[in-house]
Amino acid sequence: MNGAILILSSSNKIPLIEVLRETLPQMKLIGGDVSSEVLSQYFVDEFWKMSNLQNLEYKDFVSYCKQQNIRYVIPTREGELEHFARWRPLLNQEGIQIMISPLEGILYTSDKILFAQKLIANGYPAIPTSHTSSGLHTECFVIKERFGAGSKNLYIKVMPKDVETFSKKLIDPIYQPYIEGTEYSVDVYVMQNGRAKGAVVRERIFVVNGESQITEIAKKPRLEILAMQIAETLNLSGHVMFQIIEDLEGNPHIIECNARFGGASTLSVKAGLDSFNWFIKEADGETLENLTFDPVQRPLKQIRYAKDLIL
Repeated sequence: MNGAILILSSSNKIPLIEVLRETLPQMKLIGGDVSSEVLSQYFVDEFWKMSNLQNLEYKDFVSYCKQQNIRYVIPTREGELEHFARWRPLLNQEGIQIMISPLEGILYTSDKILFAQKLIANGYPAIPTSHTSSGLHTECFVIKERFGAGSKNLYIKVMPKDVETFSKKLIDPIYQPYIEGTEYSVDVYVMQNGRAKGAVVRERIFVVNGESQITEIAKKPRLEILAMQIAETLNLSGHVMFQIIEDLEGNPHIIECNARFGGASTLSVKAGLDSFNWFIKEADGETLENLTFDPVQRPLKQIRYAKDLIL
């Protein structure tokens, strides 16, 4: 285990950096971002102000990685996944391993219409998702963008009379029935052989701008198994996260999948989902087959809050 880790779109993702530091204390952490004003630069060993994706040349990216002995790359933003999934085979040939799913899986998870269609075709309980609100049997709607993180420009409990008004606020709106229930995030690690290593379910108790500010571990074996099965069906890899609503009758409804490490996924690491260690071991050619997944049995709750750093 040698070489540095590059955290893409490091932005203000301090909890992720701190978990990496705790999990892999011997490794150099390099933060990469298109902005030089991000807070993460004060928490990594080195910071790289990167070009945006449109101007980022493959040869320049590889050259920087070689100069800094970067052997491991962790994407953290929805908008960069397809780009780096396309580079993944080439990067592997350069000895640079990236924690990302194959391109096919990324294309399914980034398009909410394709995602729902794929799951429904395979018998999974995905929430019906449509280009239009007509044909969906529901009293009120959820309206969101077809592509990108579902928490952005998200409108819930929209009455039929207001659908057109909210739709005009979006670029490529899609429609889903609104379902009353409890929302869960399920973090899953999928090994390079395509099999899920383990899953941790978190109840989203208090959410701000799509990110859990208060979340706690929930014992939901049915949801764990469901998320792992879907991850394998979609040919995902590395750390991925599913959003699932359990309705008032206890039935699961799959909302979407973020094929990356999520904002509050740090709690799942604390609960035993050792995603970063597992990724490094696989990147170094080790197998995880003989490693056991032992989730923490005691209750865990995570509260995210602002904190000062004095230099």
